[in-house]
Formats: sequence, C-alpha cells, structure tokens
Amino acid sequence: MGKKSEKKQLNTNSPRRDFIKKSALTFGAITIVPSHVLFAKSELRNAKGELLRRASVVPSDKVNMACCGIGNRGGQIMNDLKNTGLVNFVALCDTDMGAAHTLKSIEANPRAKRFQDFRELFDKMENEFDAVSVGTPDFSHFPITMLAMSKGKHVYVEKPLARTFNEVELLMNAAKKYKVATQMGNQGHSEANYFQFKAWTEAGIIKDVTNITAHMNGRRRWHGWDTSMTNFPKGETIPETLDWDTWLTTAQHHNYNKDFINGQWRCWYDFGMGALGDWGAHIMDSFHEFLDLGLPYEVNPVHIEGHNPIFFPQASTLAFKFPKRGKMPKVTVTWYDGLNNIPEIPEGYGTSKLDSNIPAASNGKIQPSALNPGKIIYSKDLIFKGGTHGSTLSIIPEDKAKDMQSKLPEVPKSPSNHFANFLLACKGEEECRSSFDVSGPLSQVFTLGTLAQRLNTKLKFNRKKKKITNNKLANQLLVGAPPRKGWEEFYKL
Repeated sequence: MGKKSEKKQLNTNSPRRDFIKKSALTFGAITIVPSHVLFAKSELRNAKGELLRRASVVPSDKVNMACCGIGNRGGQIMNDLKNTGLVNFVALCDTDMGAAHTLKSIEANPRAKRFQDFRELFDKMENEFDAVSVGTPDFSHFPITMLAMSKGKHVYVEKPLARTFNEVELLMNAAKKYKVATQMGNQGHSEANYFQFKAWTEAGIIKDVTNITAHMNGRRRWHGWDTSMTNFPKGETIPETLDWDTWLTTAQHHNYNKDFINGQWRCWYDFGMGALGDWGAHIMDSFHEFLDLGLPYEVNPVHIEGHNPIFFPQASTLAFKFPKRGKMPKVTVTWYDGLNNIPEIPEGYGTSKLDSNIPAASNGKIQPSALNPGKIIYSKDLIFKGGTHGSTLSIIPEDKAKDMQSKLPEVPKSPSNHFANFLLACKGEEECRSSFDVSGPLSQVFTLGTLAQRLNTKLKFNRKKKKITNNKLANQLLVGAPPRKGWEEFYKL
C-alpha cells in the first residue's frame, strides 16, 4: 500500500472508530428508522409479554435495503431478493466496484448509491435503509453483520454465519440484544426439505435416529494443490479497482494474491470454511434443528488426506458425536468430503440426483460427483435418503417406502421462499426460519469441524461451558487471532 493510501486510512480510521463506539449507545437510546416508518413500527412479543423482535417496515411498503457484497454470490442474493417484489435497493457496497462481476449489479441498479467501504455506507446512509444483505467472504460476515444489528438493521447473511466459534456466539447474543430480524442464507430451510422433516419428526416417522451420514464429494478449488506448501502465495499487484485493506476487514494482514479473492478465499483457514462450511448448511440444517442436536461433545477427524496447516485437506471424514436429548438417543453425524472419500451406502439406496435449484458457483459450474451431495439418516426402524438444499427425504429401500406410504402425514407447503421470508419478517408478517438462534449453533458445529481438520486431532467439547477441554491451542482458536488494529470495536458492539 502506498503512502497516499496509508494516509487516507489513518485519516478515516479515527472518526470511524468514534462512530462505531457510539453505535450501540445510539440504538440503546432511540431506534433510528427511515422517516416513512417512524410512526408505523410494530413489536412482536411472546406470551409473557417479552419483546422478541422489532418490525420496522409497514406492510404496504417495500424494504429499503443496502447490499454488502454485490458480485458472485452477493449478486445472486440480490437477484433472489429482487424477484420477491418486496425490496428496494438503495445502496450497493463492494470492495471492488469496478470488477466485471460487480458491474452487473451496478448497471442493474443505477439509482442506488455506491460505496467501497461498509463503514462509510453506515456513516452516510444510516437513516435511509431498513435492512442489509451480507454476501461477502466468510471471514468478513462478522463485522458487517455486527455493525448492522447494532444500528437496528435487519440482516440477511450468507452461510455460514462467521468463521470462528466466538464470532458466531457474539452474533447470536447481538441478535437477542438488538431484536432485529436475522436470516442465514441456507435457502433450503424455507423449502420442502424443511417442512417435510418438521412434519415427519412431529408425526413420529423420523425418530430414534442414531447415525447420520452427510457427504459432499464434488471437486473443490484446493483439490490438487501441493499439500507440502506451508507459506501463503507471494504478493501480487493489487488491482486498481480493489480496496484490499477493506477487503481484509478484521483478518490479519496478507499481501494481495488472486488466490484470495473471487471464491478462492474458501480454500484457506484464515478466510473460509472449506467444504463443510459451504455445503454443511445445505445438508445438515434440517436434521440439526428438528433432532435438537445443538453442539457436539466430541469431534473426531477419522480420516484426513493431504493435511496442511494453511488450507483445507484433500479429503476428510469427521465424526461429530451428540449426546442424548430428552428421550432421543445419542447421535453420530459423520461428514465426508473429498473426490474419492465416498461413504458406504445402504442396500436399496438407488441413484443420487443433483438438485437443479442449487445456485452455481462463481465460476458458473456445479460439478457432479460419484455420489452427489446429501445425507443418509439411520433410525431404529427406518433409513432415509436425502439430498441438499430443498430436496426432500425418501425412505429406502423401495418396499419399505411402500409400507410406510399410508402413515406419512400431509406436508404443508412453504408460505414463502427464503428471501421473501426474511423480507416479510422485516415487515413483521413472518418469523425468519433460519434466524441466528437456529443457524448460529449449526454454524458453530462447522467451526468445530474445521478446527479438527486444521489441527488433525480429536476435540472434546464441554457443551455447557463452550470450551474445548483436551487441546489448549484448539480452545484458543475458538476465538482465533485478534482483529487487526482499528477493527477491535466490532467485537465490543
């Protein structure tokens, strides 16, 4: 970074720090909302009269939204939100506002104001929007989401919620404190998969589950990399349109390299959550919620192929062990990733299909694999086969499915897709189906799994104290490295 850029950063950091420090006090004293909703604000309370959430948009109005991350997946989120007919995009923010993947969103929304730094967006437009979408790399979800909630903004955040266990914990606590609508972007949680699993569990069709296989064996960006590599790639010239310092947000400094951006960030422990964080939220979400799994007491890396200290393995098998919950027995969830690390499938499994509704990766491709992503659920009496995202379960083998047909309950249809569900929650008309109290513990399961991958060691976890008890370094990594200087305030909101 040149002297001119350094000077600019020094000149802007101080007032921004003051702004951030005031944010929690500002919301605590008075909620600032757009003028058109000033007298239409409603509150949702439980049977005891306790405030659950503030709704800040009248039903007749659209939700004014600021979008952080507008290219690649962020652009897809914008399109899905726009298709609901319930939103106005009033501001666009991305650290690279001149890249090909962001120009599409800019050209499609010419009236929206533009920013390269989300802090400046809040500085200048705080009173002009109701909600924020966060479609940025995993590691940068936390500061944007935390600032948004502290300012009373509803937030839609791409999965997983954050990169570290502690960051997820802070986000869950903040959601309770600021009482805004929150939604994590695992869109299958508003589709047939969600409603079928809920209905089948309530009807006692899915019960006494003891083992679950979850698998994602497609090619990943880091497959084929040199696993002896122990240093990050050398620095390259920063593109003129990219604000690299802001792209890094709270992360420790890394020199720019093309292998850190445009989806490549997912490969590195410092920036992403690998295959587990990427696909786990679309495979494990329904059984995690409706079997009340919570947090595991043990995570065991049964198989790690190509272990490396800075990027994800070529293949991994992780066994998550969950305790008894009421009358429900212990459950072991075994996760498989890697091209050839295929789990054993039961007799009568049949073929696996790739859900046609899965959004394409930033490179425009979804790679089919020998076994397409999904899950196999083993209960005392039945075996269930499921896919990913909105795919529904089937009972296997086929003759068993026929025997159960008359016993299956009617499954209600979803009243709204995942994006409309969020926007309607902003208006007080629905409750978010993947709110942080639901998606937070699921995301924390992923953070524990990636720690087991990173350290290649079994982790024993105290669910009540939320501590790893058998590995000091792993326990420290629940929090992770401290944020860069100037970014500490986001952890205090």
